[in-house]
Amino acid sequence: MSTALRTPLRAPHRTRTSRVPVLTALALCWSLFLGLSGIAPGAATATAAPVAAAGTTATATTAAATTAVTVDGGSAGRVFDGVGAISGGGGNTRLLYDYPEPQRSQVFDHLFKPGYGAALQLLKVEIGGDTNSTDGAESSHEHTRGAVNCLSGYEWWVMEQAKLRNPDIKLYALSWGAPGWIGNGKFWSQDMIGYLMDWLGCARQHHLTVDYLGGWNEREFDAAWYKNLRATLNAQGYAAVKVVGADDNWDIATAMRSDSALAEAVDIVGVHYPCKYRSAMTSCASTPDALATGKQLWAAENGSDDANAGAPAIARGVNRGYLDARMTGFLNWPLVASIYQNLSFNTMGLVVADQPWSGAYTVGRSAWATAHTTQFTEPGWHYLDTASGYLGGNRANGSYVSYRAPDGSAWSTVLETMDATAPQTLTLRVAGGLPGGTLRVWSTDLSGPAAPGRMVRAADLTASSGTYTMTLRPGRLYTLTTTTGQGAGAATGPARSLLALPYADTLAGSGPGQEARYFSTMNGAFETAPCAGGRSGTCLRQQAPLSPIRWTDEASNHPYTLMGGLDWADYTVSADALLEQSGTVELLGRAGTQRRNNKGLNAYHLRLSDTGAWSLTKSDSNWAFTTLASGTVAAPGTGSWHRLALAFAGRTITARIDGTAVGTAQDGDWGAGQIGLGTGGYQGAQFADLEITPGARPALDGTYTLVDVNSGKVLDASGRGTADGTPVIQWDGNGGANQQWRLTAVPGGYCTVTGVASGKVLAVAGNSVVPGAGLNLRTGDGSTGQQWLVAPSDGGGYLLESRSDGQLADPGGSTAAGAQVVQQPANGKAQQRWKLVPVTGAA
Repeated sequence: MSTALRTPLRAPHRTRTSRVPVLTALALCWSLFLGLSGIAPGAATATAAPVAAAGTTATATTAAATTAVTVDGGSAGRVFDGVGAISGGGGNTRLLYDYPEPQRSQVFDHLFKPGYGAALQLLKVEIGGDTNSTDGAESSHEHTRGAVNCLSGYEWWVMEQAKLRNPDIKLYALSWGAPGWIGNGKFWSQDMIGYLMDWLGCARQHHLTVDYLGGWNEREFDAAWYKNLRATLNAQGYAAVKVVGADDNWDIATAMRSDSALAEAVDIVGVHYPCKYRSAMTSCASTPDALATGKQLWAAENGSDDANAGAPAIARGVNRGYLDARMTGFLNWPLVASIYQNLSFNTMGLVVADQPWSGAYTVGRSAWATAHTTQFTEPGWHYLDTASGYLGGNRANGSYVSYRAPDGSAWSTVLETMDATAPQTLTLRVAGGLPGGTLRVWSTDLSGPAAPGRMVRAADLTASSGTYTMTLRPGRLYTLTTTTGQGAGAATGPARSLLALPYADTLAGSGPGQEARYFSTMNGAFETAPCAGGRSGTCLRQQAPLSPIRWTDEASNHPYTLMGGLDWADYTVSADALLEQSGTVELLGRAGTQRRNNKGLNAYHLRLSDTGAWSLTKSDSNWAFTTLASGTVAAPGTGSWHRLALAFAGRTITARIDGTAVGTAQDGDWGAGQIGLGTGGYQGAQFADLEITPGARPALDGTYTLVDVNSGKVLDASGRGTADGTPVIQWDGNGGANQQWRLTAVPGGYCTVTGVASGKVLAVAGNSVVPGAGLNLRTGDGSTGQQWLVAPSDGGGYLLESRSDGQLADPGGSTAAGAQVVQQPANGKAQQRWKLVPVTGAA
């Protein structure tokens, strides 16, 4: 192959913590494993660390380390399978489908285009099952037995877009749940295998070749089922599809050691969170049984972290997964954060794209951490074990991993110094037939919240007397390479803006099998379909006829779908609804916080049954329902259209059916939120002609103290806290001017928040937009980082959402006086809510 990597290349929460065993036995087996793998521990030069065993103790860096590495093309090493990400396990890609161009294509370029951004080499997608799989439900291709719809859902489109940019990307598919007709509700069944064969048939219709297929996400395994899956794949023309088992823990590897037929059936041992769930990934682990299978080992789901804050963990994990556990594949969950902010994990992924109406998106630091491996390698390359290890023999200094092309024509070394505290010296020599000459150097500074966090080209290296020398600075990722063709894409998204009211949609959708614009299904399957009841055209239909085989364990799993702005407070929502069979339809309003895995939702519900019984209820984040009003109207029956409406004006909620007010309630627990459509159970129902009209929006211009609902402490620019870059901190209220803030409306529905005493504005400082970064007082320059959406929230109070990145002002767990206010992803906790207390007599 060529030494250049050019376009196109030719070469997972949300989940429960994986039960990865403590590997006390691994050290005892390490010497044997080294011999089986062909690793020569002494092959590295004297100061270079060979591939380190799991459990190596990290010690603090006390002095500048020197590491000498010989990149030897003759070194042993496993075959590299690639680095990728997961679209699915929570509807996390849903809103991207509704993005406008060119922003939608720009996001895909940042994810998949070689030499541009994350340049992913693996893409794992969910096989939809009409059930919630963390932050949403993905539609099945077969809601009922035999009725296959290969246009259903958006994962086909995601895979097509990935292949368009990188024809060599490998595709991997996995189920989180399944329709209820399968196996009479049993996943491990022949029905499920047939269901997967139908899905593979759809992939062929889309001209997609699926490379890897899994079983049931994080639900153990059934050995007989995996054997039958392998036999069926072979018999139906899918012998090239490799089976991954079991997308959970390492137990399947132990079973494979004593079951040769199971070992024959499973090609890849894939485990979730082998570096521990949502950890810094300082160390990773496999098991002696996994190593002894001789199979390729993958971190089949890792990550679950913020697009920015998770970058250092990715930098460590990709390297250390191989060094510690011999894992040759790494998949980050999720691919993109393209979900609403009232859902858990709403900033997790490589790119955040959660506002299709504005086209705004941000490329996370995690994309650049990924690019340091993907842009400089290809699946099929080989690890070089004698040129891989821990800097200075100490994992606290950082790690390095080397790769070579199969024909030895190119090589790359990826180094990370995430935990180092001092500069280090690297010396490097080349041997074993690998090319030398000028080495290109790329680096990303992840040393702190204000660091650029973007991959840049550094000065080339040339050898002196055959030795390359460079200084490695703390908190950096480096790639040294003989390849060319890399880059950091320059496209950026526009500014964030609010989804304005009034809003209307016929709900005809954008195509067969798709959801209505901006709607995100939480349970069931809401897709466009021909209208019933004498209405022409297409409508939005709940398609799932049976309760599905669930992945989550929520108390209530009725179908519903949400859309809209979390800032919507006083408004009227109305829609036409038709029941196809006995049951209930519902209209939701002020839908706010939803617990992870759909375990509850703060919202109001208007429900109407075919018998004419109606109710206005309130649900909370534990799925506890409170009836606020109820009654009976003339029975609508089935097959006829009726208009439902909910109106919100402060604490007053009014329910209307067919234009008549049927009930009113007083309740102010949920102050603002989205609208939704749903059914009381898994029955067919249709919706059309959605309309949302605004009520009065509260005027927030004025002077206030901002009181943290959780702690009762006030947001305060302390006496010393008025200089640029000084953190805003919390203090007990003392009535001083430093605790007074002027809210001033700016175009687009946002506010500036200005300290009365200092005249400076509350802002996201510089590039410090990752969770944990301090909010700072800055001189006003009109940037979006100085503008805040001040929105009513669940349970009273307001959210302060940064316009620049959509994250919230949040003191996290730091409620003591003097604690730094930080940004965190929206999770509905009390510490993200602020009381706005007017200052009497303020100008």
